[in-house]
Amino acid sequence: MGKRLLNKVALISGGASGIGAAHARVFAEAGAKVLVCDVQAEMGRSVVDDINHKGGEAAFFRLDVASEENWKQAVAEAVKRFGGLTTLVNNAGVYQPAGLDTETVEGWNRIIAINQTGAWLGMKIAMPELLKSGNASILMMGSIYGIVGSPGSLAYHASKGALRVMSKSVAVQYARQGVRVNSVFPHLIKSGIVEALPPDVMKALEDAIPIGRGGVPEDIAYASLYLCSDEAQYVTGAEIVIDGGFTST
Repeated sequence: MGKRLLNKVALISGGASGIGAAHARVFAEAGAKVLVCDVQAEMGRSVVDDINHKGGEAAFFRLDVASEENWKQAVAEAVKRFGGLTTLVNNAGVYQPAGLDTETVEGWNRIIAINQTGAWLGMKIAMPELLKSGNASILMMGSIYGIVGSPGSLAYHASKGALRVMSKSVAVQYARQGVRVNSVFPHLIKSGIVEALPPDVMKALEDAIPIGRGGVPEDIAYASLYLCSDEAQYVTGAEIVIDGGFTST
């Protein structure tokens, strides 16, 4: 793919598995130095070991994205280890099925704290270092559930819908200061809880997608690679839907 992220330093939250791990591997292969951040330490270190074994440059940091102090430590670690920070991938997130009538205050607060507040903290705390680079990029991991509705995931919808407009707000605020902010919106990516779905449920979901199948984590990582590269210098406040055509029907 070429070294499209050469001289970039990327902090990737939720980087220990699934879409986050794919970002870490793809970005490292493209030349970026990567700080893989997650609460899943063993899995995160495994991703880092794999990257380094293949000639990339990566390190692990245990990050609870709902903690302001932990975010400060993570950004400081990126700067200490790699000399700066040019790229933030706000990927960490959790999902739980619960509608208006079944969602609890505890469940709501957990989803919002990780998916929405965590992304805000990441942008806020990383921004001073991103500004120093003069050519930085933030990638926000949305979901088609931030664009369309479903009957049973209210807090998740709320968090991902917030990310969509948060991205645009920060993109406008920092457009003339060398920091671009863009979002991707996946649907049915074969990782995590999706892989645990019963075969008949998976088939029904895939049949509803015009392309006829679910995606893989790399489908998202390659779109993010473009948005975080210098090829996207004129792209900010944008959103790419990666759903096999699902939201076009």
